[in-house]
Amino acid sequence: MSLATLIVENARLHGSRAAILDEEGGFTWAQFAGRVARAAGLLAAQGLRPGDRYAIVLRNGFRCAELLWAGYWTGIIPVPINWRLSALEIAAILEDADARIVFAAREFAPRFAESTLERWGERVLPVEAAGEPGEYEALLATAAPAPLRECDENDDAILLYTGGTTGRSKGVRLTHRNILADGWQNAVALGIRPDDVYLHVAPMFHSADMNATACYMLACGHAYLAQFTPAGIFAAIAGHRVTVTNLVPTMIKLMADAPEAAQCDLSSLRLIYYGSSPMPLEWLQAARGRFPGVGWYQGYGLTETAPILTTMDERMHERCFASGDFERLKSVGTPVVGVQLRIVDHADRELPPGETGEVVVRGPNVSPGYFNRPEENARGFRGGWFHTGDVGRLDADGYLTLVDRTKDVIISGGENVYSTEVEAALYRHPDIAEAAVIGVPDATLGEAVFAVICCKWGKTLRAEDVVAHCRAYIGGYKAPKKMVFVDALPRTALGKVQKSVLREKFASAR
Repeated sequence: MSLATLIVENARLHGSRAAILDEEGGFTWAQFAGRVARAAGLLAAQGLRPGDRYAIVLRNGFRCAELLWAGYWTGIIPVPINWRLSALEIAAILEDADARIVFAAREFAPRFAESTLERWGERVLPVEAAGEPGEYEALLATAAPAPLRECDENDDAILLYTGGTTGRSKGVRLTHRNILADGWQNAVALGIRPDDVYLHVAPMFHSADMNATACYMLACGHAYLAQFTPAGIFAAIAGHRVTVTNLVPTMIKLMADAPEAAQCDLSSLRLIYYGSSPMPLEWLQAARGRFPGVGWYQGYGLTETAPILTTMDERMHERCFASGDFERLKSVGTPVVGVQLRIVDHADRELPPGETGEVVVRGPNVSPGYFNRPEENARGFRGGWFHTGDVGRLDADGYLTLVDRTKDVIISGGENVYSTEVEAALYRHPDIAEAAVIGVPDATLGEAVFAVICCKWGKTLRAEDVVAHCRAYIGGYKAPKKMVFVDALPRTALGKVQKSVLREKFASAR
């Protein structure tokens, strides 16, 4: 079975059901399948053949969706690219992937005139946004629909690049089997219904958007948010009667704080699936109060796992809040169906419940490896298991608690300090809005615990007050030795704090 089979079967069985809900109008599943087939024909008309790769530099929208599915339809491999990256980073991805053509939004097309990207300029096919004139729709209208290519489930379906803020991005190969397996796993874990409407908020160049696969499987409706703002998401939910969406904690906090929330009809929303970074308990409590009737699900995963590995369901959230026992909410849940998850030590020996080590996994949703990275494949995919680089522990009931990334563990004076534990203590201070903890070089300790702190609006703090606050909750050796107060933290497109940027900036902090 290939991914495109979903589109074919949805058109055959649910052809008159709404597939796409958009400001420009909507498409039924029969109409959307027709657009995908013509987009596939457009790829073939550009000279692309199965196994070739093409880039997509677009904001969220139905045109981005049909271009992705056109690749699944033909066996040509899409490479969606983070449009927030620098020209140098985009050029490195295009070069590494050997992309034949680039579908780029009109707003991004001028970047391909820059010297770094000019050699790709002739390969750019501009794609219009709502209300813009453009050649994409004209080409699509005249393209001959391509026949569905029967792909093997182990064929590569997409190439997703991770990182890109510093260093060299890695292309993660995801097969049809990987993505379909994760779709089934999510459908079971979240209880997706055929009458659901899914709002694509996570950038479609990110693996988080694949959480929508379950909704494609069940022929749900799909709406798209080009760029997140609280007002924008409220309008989309109310306008399209959205029932399910996938958000990151920062988005949820901004929504809960926004005054517009009280003025919009959000009654259709039944499920918010959150993840990507830890959710402070205070943020979750505020959001539950702001959006009553919404079921909360948490997920943990990586691009290499297509993406979900574990979930914590609505019932466990409710049980924790009803009992006042919030300890379990610090975990990321239990493995989804079909995933085996273990904790191992530095010698890859399995550790018993309660002990801390690296999280390793295997299952049908795990990538076969990185594109053109034999050395990294040998390190990350060994012994039949994918080594995530995350540090965690399992309890007796199989709930996984993430402690840190292996690269984020701070070894200070010979003691391991987990940055997430320090951040959790910082978040308990009433005047701290956001915080990130990193290790910086120290002549005495080897590494010192360094905190980058954003205070709440109108509040100020002294370093000694922060240290005293932390010592009330964690050991003194874990409390920040150094800190800086800033207006905002650098984040990725999905809202994760870019600790690599902070390390580079504050490596020589005094």
